[in-house]
Amino acid sequence: MTWSLPEPMLTVPVDSPTLPAGWAAEPKWDGYRAQLAVHRGGRVLLRSRQGTDMTGSFPEIRSAALAQLPADTGLDGELVVWEAGRLAFERLQQRLARRGRGASEAAGKWPAHYVAFDLLHQGESDLTGWPYRQRRAALEALFAERGLAGPGR
Repeated sequence: MTWSLPEPMLTVPVDSPTLPAGWAAEPKWDGYRAQLAVHRGGRVLLRSRQGTDMTGSFPEIRSAALAQLPADTGLDGELVVWEAGRLAFERLQQRLARRGRGASEAAGKWPAHYVAFDLLHQGESDLTGWPYRQRRAALEALFAERGLAGPGR
């Protein structure tokens, strides 16, 4: 491994829902904030904002990342579970402690989804020094190139 994920940027409270010029916002997903890294050789890391490796609890995310993302891609986003047309945080919590066969069974029952909102690393480039708008444009280009879609698209 030649690169690593940065510490996650955390949310900050604001006094007004009106964003200052140059700022961006994402909807509040009822899930776990997580960074996802796909390294060369098939290594995938799904890491919580506290640094916990959650990869073993979500084998479907690992499989999807390997199938859909190029090697040396790092993303920031939210891990969610949908159930009966709503976000089901309680199912996500139940999934976290499972590994191996238990995780695979839970993935079949309550599949998780990864909602990406920032591109942190691509190929040989660490993008964390880029302005957010440029990283977001690169994320959208990656999704278009790979035929991937976000929620509601």
